Amino acid sequence: MNVDIGTEMYGWCRDLFPINRSLTGDGVRQTLSYLKNILPDLEIREIPSGTPAFDWVVPEEWNVSEAWIADENQNRLIDFKSNNLHLMGYSIPVDEIVEKSELLDHIHTLPSKPNAIPFVTSYYKRQWGFCLSQNQVEALPAGPFRVYIDSTLRPGHMTYGELFIKGASTKEIFLATYVCHPSLANNELSGPAVLTQLAKYLQAKVGLKYSYRILFTVETIGSLYFLSQNLDWLQRNLKAGWVLTCIGDDRAYSYMPTRNGNTVTDRVSRQVLKHLGPKAKEYSWLERGSDERQFNAPGINLPVGSLMRSKYAEYPEYHTSLDDLSVISPNGLAGGFNMMLQAIDILERNGHYRINVLGEPQLGKRGLYPETSTHETFNMVKNQMNVISYLDGELDLLAIAELCEISFEEAYEILQKLKIVGLVAEIQYPLLRARHFSWL
Repeated sequence: MNVDIGTEMYGWCRDLFPINRSLTGDGVRQTLSYLKNILPDLEIREIPSGTPAFDWVVPEEWNVSEAWIADENQNRLIDFKSNNLHLMGYSIPVDEIVEKSELLDHIHTLPSKPNAIPFVTSYYKRQWGFCLSQNQVEALPAGPFRVYIDSTLRPGHMTYGELFIKGASTKEIFLATYVCHPSLANNELSGPAVLTQLAKYLQAKVGLKYSYRILFTVETIGSLYFLSQNLDWLQRNLKAGWVLTCIGDDRAYSYMPTRNGNTVTDRVSRQVLKHLGPKAKEYSWLERGSDERQFNAPGINLPVGSLMRSKYAEYPEYHTSLDDLSVISPNGLAGGFNMMLQAIDILERNGHYRINVLGEPQLGKRGLYPETSTHETFNMVKNQMNVISYLDGELDLLAIAELCEISFEEAYEILQKLKIVGLVAEIQYPLLRARHFSWL
């Protein structure tokens, strides 16, 4: 595991953590501008408010200068500048003197986590609110209070970033993450950090088989807009894809499958998780909650899942101020990065192959049969012969590894030995069995 890469990603998260992000606004621009300094080819796009995105429209742009609650002596008790989670997302401007009972009507807490400030938004209803820990609420004086929010909500733009990396094929691998949450480390910043590192890796890699489309957008409306503009192309050319979120802690590895459940994305993800340890977990599609929802919606039907460390809504700090920089780590981020590298590596090396001889090949004359028979060589020959038995050009190598109950890596090593002696050839346009893999 590359600790230096993890340290670099952690540094990016630390720099971006204080920025107030939302569906729209200067916080998103500031975040994307930071990432563009690392990825100069990242194209930043501005979409006007009111632009349709299927059943939705791009909302008005929201920005905040300051927000606070003060006591009757003008002492600031709660200040947006100390933690941007204190202000409910998309709060309208307000400057009022209120009694405690009225103030409490606009305050959100998590009594079950008395030290945590919850993350709350009101994107599509005009109102205002503050988010406090339960302990802060209980420490409030009797009042009255001055409530001040200096925000703007007006026609503007939604901002997102896109990067395309061309490979040998027009078939694409899609990698997406979102940049629309305020100071949340694992839920928000781990995805952009890992995806930025992946983009750097892919840009430097020579001989990519597939092209890669990388998206830094805002959750739900950003993905819906992108799909509304690119759906036909994606449905014709998308090979596999993942949403990267909650990918920087040290606790677990997990996967949210596609709605179909048996796409190339699913098969690759399961192969990767199988070798990441006993705690790795696949969730049900019924437990979805990130932008895999949009990419798998009826009529969209794209093979996009979500690879994560601890799944969103499953770890205790999720959507609270407790999801700070202590939840992620250089080691955790590096683990998420390496998980994605494994998935990409399988896709890049996977393919369809056909044996070049009729009948069982004579391996001894090609140096592929051991001179002595031991338990170890027996298993080696067994796995080798099992792989050969499926090399008819119809199944891809990943499917063969699954049928032979060996890892993709072991199947690939066997394939390489067969290629060296000229026993196999790659098939570019196989006649696929539709009952096996409808997403190839």
